[in-house]
Amino acid sequence: MTNRFRMGPTHWVLIVALLFAAYACFLLISPYLNSIVMAFIISLLIYPLHEKLENRWSSCPNSIAFISCLLLTFIIVIPLLAVFAAIIQQGAHFSQTVYAWASDGGIQELLSHPYIAKALHIANQYLPFDNLDPQQIAQRAARFISQFGSVLVSFSAKILGDATGFLANFFLMLFVLFFLLRDRDKLVNGMRHILPLSRSQEDRLLTEVEQVSKSAVLGSFLTAIAQAIAGGFSLWLVGLPGLFWGTMIGAASFIPVVGTALIWVPAAAYLFLTGDIGWGIFLVIWGVTIIGSIDNIIRPLLMQGSAGMDTLLIFFSLLGGIQLFGLIGLIYGPLIFAITMVLFKMYEEEFKHFLNMQDNN
Repeated sequence: MTNRFRMGPTHWVLIVALLFAAYACFLLISPYLNSIVMAFIISLLIYPLHEKLENRWSSCPNSIAFISCLLLTFIIVIPLLAVFAAIIQQGAHFSQTVYAWASDGGIQELLSHPYIAKALHIANQYLPFDNLDPQQIAQRAARFISQFGSVLVSFSAKILGDATGFLANFFLMLFVLFFLLRDRDKLVNGMRHILPLSRSQEDRLLTEVEQVSKSAVLGSFLTAIAQAIAGGFSLWLVGLPGLFWGTMIGAASFIPVVGTALIWVPAAAYLFLTGDIGWGIFLVIWGVTIIGSIDNIIRPLLMQGSAGMDTLLIFFSLLGGIQLFGLIGLIYGPLIFAITMVLFKMYEEEFKHFLNMQDNN
């Protein structure tokens, strides 16, 4: 006869106390939760490299974990600082170019373009707005451009402040990563022991968390990098600051629906209005076929995972994740969806007999 476990009053008291204690611990670490989650995901990404080092020098787990964290620092922080300096330099040069263009009458020349004049005429005729006066538009544009330098300086200061916060979170993440790499087997075994699931269910759940975490990071950030490279190259070809606007395209790729079109569509319109029709057509074709296809092909391909998430689920997981959690929702959203789907599959297998009986009734 099998021994069935019976829940007594003592067990319920212990479970309730444990839930309250776990919630209190969650409140304590919630300000640092993003750093912890990123440390967990990065530990999954770099563990193959760490494992190779560990197999070679198995007697020094602390040193190997430290070397892995140090390599990650050189791979991420130093290139980011170099790119950030180049972006600020190109942004300042672009600001000076725009100011010189406006000072030489570029705004008036642009507003006198036949296409712009026709568009303003149609807007004044059909849209329920006050009349759009080209002179007022020119004055406001000149005022904005004259303040563009100070806006860029304040924006750079904000980025620098964000970069300082990023570095603080990055070193906190490294601190957590060190222990995740060093004590990985101990943590995984402890989690397996605590979860009241069979070994096959634990394997499936942990494997899915690992795979979707990797695919969410790779799908989002590799897509952004690929679009930034493709967009920056095309904008460099047409004569615009490639690194600066390529970085803007990479940032815009995280915005659902519109994404990178926020950058390359106005750039193509600028080329058409300034008479570079050939380059404008090239940029439109490049944006639709190359930059757009990267988002439509690479991101779903990398983010499907083994949970069978189709493009629609990926779209809503990204959209809802950003809405609820911000940028980190690009990871949280797909992860929540994938775990939910795996739990549904486990539910279907555990209650298969009951569900079949219900279907036959």
